Amino acid sequence: MSEFLAEVIGTMILIIFGAGVVAGVVLKDSKAENGGWIVITIAWGLAVTMGVYAVGGISGAHLNPAVTLGFAAVGDFPWAKVPVYIAAQLLGAIIGATIVFLNYLPHWKRTEDQGAKLGVFATSPAVRSPFSNLVSEIIGTAVLVMGLLFIGANEFTEGLNPLIVGALIIAIGMSLGGTTGYAINPARDLGPRIAHALLPIPNKGSSDWSYAWVPVVGPIFGGIYGAVFYKAMFTGDFNLLFWGLSAIMALILVGAANAELKKGHTVANEIEDTLVEDTEVTKVRS
Repeated sequence: MSEFLAEVIGTMILIIFGAGVVAGVVLKDSKAENGGWIVITIAWGLAVTMGVYAVGGISGAHLNPAVTLGFAAVGDFPWAKVPVYIAAQLLGAIIGATIVFLNYLPHWKRTEDQGAKLGVFATSPAVRSPFSNLVSEIIGTAVLVMGLLFIGANEFTEGLNPLIVGALIIAIGMSLGGTTGYAINPARDLGPRIAHALLPIPNKGSSDWSYAWVPVVGPIFGGIYGAVFYKAMFTGDFNLLFWGLSAIMALILVGAANAELKKGHTVANEIEDTLVEDTEVTKVRS
């Protein structure tokens, strides 16, 4: 099997299990309906585990452009292979999402909630605030790539590594994923979102392309920065890339925090103005 085909199949397996559990939990009249966040996060972890077991010995089972780009940025993967891997991952994600659609054919028409149907394929934020959502995706993906490098630096019993990687995904989902649905993988979000746009899903609604850049840009930056940060802290490789990305990261964090604080100040002012108006109305009536 070629590395291209391995990444296609591995990413396809990832999406079949990952998007499949979301479909089971959110689509109407599924036996898994209302299974909850814990079911979803555990199944996503196992989805990654199965993908790694399937093709890890052939392609290294990146299954994620953020991982591929992160490893390439620190010299652990050849740049010449990056386009091939990313194309394979995107194709595998589209195929996997299509298989999930076919598996749940009777349930799409029974489900009225368009957001739930999109949620099977792509992520969406719990609170829509693009700057802050971007930060969440950056942090989650940076932790993912650093975690993969931590795991690679340790010796485990043969065959155990994919389970440890799956545990890492579960931990990220449970601890950091509640904000955006933790795409932490551009192919995982973009591929199925494309499938959602193309497939004949009854009353499917919008594919929410205005948000689609967040789970692409965030994981790419987070994956590269996670790998560069790991190399700097654990091997002493404090190069220009590290300092440049650290400066950008600081600006993003400060900008997001400032934007949210301004929103909070505006809301507080609106509440205060409302209370003052109510008080004045009460005085007039008295």
